[in-house]
Amino acid sequence: MKRLVSLFVLFGLTTTGGFAAPSYLTRDSEGGYRVTYNYTDKAKTGWYVGARADLNFLNWENKYSLDDGLVGPEEFDGDKYSFEPVFGGSAFAGRRFAYFWRVELEAGYMGYFEDKDASSGFTLQIPYAMLNGYYDFVSGFYVGAGIGASMPITTIDTVFSNGSERKEYGVSPMAGVMIGYSKELDNNLVLDIRYRLSGMTGLDQRINDIVLDGEAGAHWFQNDIDFILDNSISVGVRYEF
Repeated sequence: MKRLVSLFVLFGLTTTGGFAAPSYLTRDSEGGYRVTYNYTDKAKTGWYVGARADLNFLNWENKYSLDDGLVGPEEFDGDKYSFEPVFGGSAFAGRRFAYFWRVELEAGYMGYFEDKDASSGFTLQIPYAMLNGYYDFVSGFYVGAGIGASMPITTIDTVFSNGSERKEYGVSPMAGVMIGYSKELDNNLVLDIRYRLSGMTGLDQRINDIVLDGEAGAHWFQNDIDFILDNSISVGVRYEF
């Protein structure tokens, strides 16, 4: 009985209508089957580019100093800002090596902060550039660290400066640590979610030609920002070549 069943199975496989060959099997000239594969996965070069959208929470303190001719120091000593939300973004390019490691050059903008009242206005914006290194785990999570420079820009507009807007540009060292998650969307496109804690030194802005009682240059005003701390949450994509 077993031999009879085997004969029927063999007959069914060898007839044209009895066997539908999978797409990866092709018939050769001798009637046998040859395995062929259509590979759609391309070998990657390791290079990639991408962009991120950020929500930054900035922390810093404005420390004011001025001469007695303007206002008493006890009435005008400074402002402290905690977890001020600003929107920013960045573009980056990098390369993967040794499978688990990545090196990346990132250029970004932390956003624009503005604080105004009846007598004065203050703005802060922070472009930056960083060199980052990452280690990717097989689960998709990664950790990293980076160093670079920020270019903080502050603006002070007060009634004492006769309504003129004063801008100050600085360059400050910057460093950060990151943790994130990567998810492949297709062969080349990767979703990138990242948290970064970064810090940078601030800058000092001094206005010497304060106008008071019609006399310019008799008084001065200065704002010192010692340190800026940023908590950043970003969502982005990277394209791997």
